[in-house]
Formats: sequence, structure tokens, C-alpha cells
Amino acid sequence: MDKVEYLREQLTGLEKAGLRNQIRHIDGPQGAWINVDGRRVLNFCSNNYLGLADDERLIAAAKAALDRYGIGPGAVRTIAGTMTIHDELERRLAAFKGVEAAISFQAGFVANAGAIPALVDAGDVIVTDELNHASIIDGVRLARAARKIYKHADMSDLDAQLATARAEGARRILVITDGVFSMDGDVAPLDAIVDTADRYAAMVMVDDAHGEGVLGRGGRGIVDHFGLSGRVEVEVGTMSKAFGVVGGYVAGPQPVVDWLRQRARPFLFSSAATPPDVAACIASVDILSESTELVDRLWMNARRFREGMQSLGFDTGFTQTPITPVMLGDEKVARELSQRLFDIHQVFAQAIAYPTVPMGKARIRVMISAAHERGDLDHGLEAFAAAGREMGIVE
Repeated sequence: MDKVEYLREQLTGLEKAGLRNQIRHIDGPQGAWINVDGRRVLNFCSNNYLGLADDERLIAAAKAALDRYGIGPGAVRTIAGTMTIHDELERRLAAFKGVEAAISFQAGFVANAGAIPALVDAGDVIVTDELNHASIIDGVRLARAARKIYKHADMSDLDAQLATARAEGARRILVITDGVFSMDGDVAPLDAIVDTADRYAAMVMVDDAHGEGVLGRGGRGIVDHFGLSGRVEVEVGTMSKAFGVVGGYVAGPQPVVDWLRQRARPFLFSSAATPPDVAACIASVDILSESTELVDRLWMNARRFREGMQSLGFDTGFTQTPITPVMLGDEKVARELSQRLFDIHQVFAQAIAYPTVPMGKARIRVMISAAHERGDLDHGLEAFAAAGREMGIVE
């Protein structure tokens, strides 16, 4: 009896529906152009917003930390895994975000999975945006609190859900939203969310994974963007996108961070981040703290590309950020366009389909970077124009 035959059948079904992910393989560092499956192609897929993933300053910092601390931390943070370099990163992050304290995790996904269940318990209620990232969804599922889901960025519905939670006797309420929604590129109305939450004495948590290095002064994020310093209790971030490395963190008031050091399970039960990674993260925070040059270049590139795509007749959705979704709808169309861009036009732009986005909402999500030169953007626009005409998507 073949006990995994059902998985083969399901994989075949994904293939027929155009839903099976195609995982390509990169040989070399991230950059504007990369080597993928043996071909040199323009990189329109990476979350490396500021081009820091192969920055010489980060590489040098990682090498120096390797010599000083070794390769691995050897333990969880609460036993023997907290090195002075971890403390330094957390101090730098807190200063960068303008908050009292920060705690670092192994990844942004891990930060959500650790923070949410630790901050609420039975008798509490989580109120969460329907389009929040999978890491938030999984963190909410791990929590013992009840949950309510409000319509995407709908403040009337948020108000109604909060009123119901209070009427039902919620002890504590935690409102959770993404800062920038990664599939559409729209920005959460965080100012209105905070005002609404305040009326019901609810805490607010924002996952700013795609806002850091993008929004706010020098990329300080959505809280800075809206001038909400001191009014958001929990800021979750990642070091794997604009910061160019890997890791996650939670920033906010000292009691929040102190409590997570005691109860966040990934902090308690999973080994600390490696010293070279932590050192590279510190170098990245320093770069963003010193200059807005990379952030400014990112936005200039994003505007140029988005305007070019719109002039060609492509639907770029409702994005307000450098995330540029090319809305196609049909899953097979998205897969074919992605394949043509790669095979014929030297552009690496992966299709995004269910379950990452709803059925019938397939797209190619283009991720623009500060590393792209004007000629790179022109090449990308020409490639989309040619492939789009070949498939009859644009005229």
C-alpha cells in the first residue's frame, strides 16, 4: 500500500490547475541581476528593497563577527545563547525605531508566532485584518484568545468588531494589522486604526515587514510615517527584506519586551540567531540611520517602473509602495507570462497564485529595488511590453 499516493494525486491536481509552485535556484548573491537556473536574468522578485543583501559593509561586519564570536550561538537566548552582539542589535533597533526596547528573533515569521500567543490569553480577543500575512494568521491560531476578523482596512467594521468584543466582556483586546500588505502593496490606515482602538482601550500591533526601509524618515517604518510614536504598543519587524539579512524583532514599550523575554516560545526554546547574521543586521541599521539615499532611490525607481507599466496598459492594482502587482487574474496566464519573461526576455518575475492570493486573483508581483539602474527598469518595461503583446494581454 502506497501511503503517500494521495500526495502524488494532489500534486498532479496542482499542476493541472496551474497552482504548483515553481522553485528556481539562484547561484550567487542577490542583486539587480542574478544567476537563476544557469541564466543571467533581471531580478524582479527579491524583497531586497535597498540592495543591501550583498553590500560590502554588511559582508565585512559578518566576517568580523565570525572571527570574534564563531559561527553558532550554541544555545537558546535564556540559557547560554545571548551574546553581547545580540544586545547591541536590540539597542540599535530600539534607537532606530524610537522606542524603549526591542527583542530580536530568528525570523519575522517567528516574531509573530512568538509575540501574539504571549501577549494575549483565554478571555482576551484578537481583532485582525482579513488580509494579514500568514505569519500573523498562524500566530493568532496559536493564541488561546478568541479572534474576530475585520474587513480589509475597513474602519467601520473594525469599530463594530471592537464594540462586539467589549460587549461580550473581553478582558483585553489586541488589534493586529500589516503595515504594508505584501501582495497588493497598499498601506494600512494605521492612524485611523489607532484612533479606533483607543476608543475601546485596545492595544495595537503592526507587522511592518514591508514598511521598514521603505516608509517613514529614512525607512523607519509606518509608525514614523503616520507620526504615531508612543501610540502603537507592538511593532513587529523583519531583517530579511530592506535590511538585507535575516531575522525578526518586536519593538515597543519596555514591559512588552520584558514579558516576551519571559514567555515568547521561540525566544525560550529555539537557538539564537548566528553572530555573523546579527553583525550584518547591525551594519544595516547603521546604514539606514546615517542616510536616506537608498530609500530615496528606491522610491524614484518604483515610481518610474509603475508609471511605465500603467502607460503600457497593465493593471498595477492599488499599490502605494514599491511593491508593483501586475494583476492578471487567471492562474495559467500568470504562469505563462512569468515563463515567457524568463525564457525569452531575461526577466525573473515569479507568478503569485493561490493559496498566497485568492483564486482568480493571480498576478506577477514585481519587487523594485534601489539596486536597479535606469537601464534595468527600461529592460524590464520592454520585456513586459513584448511578452504582454505576445500573449494578447496588452496592445
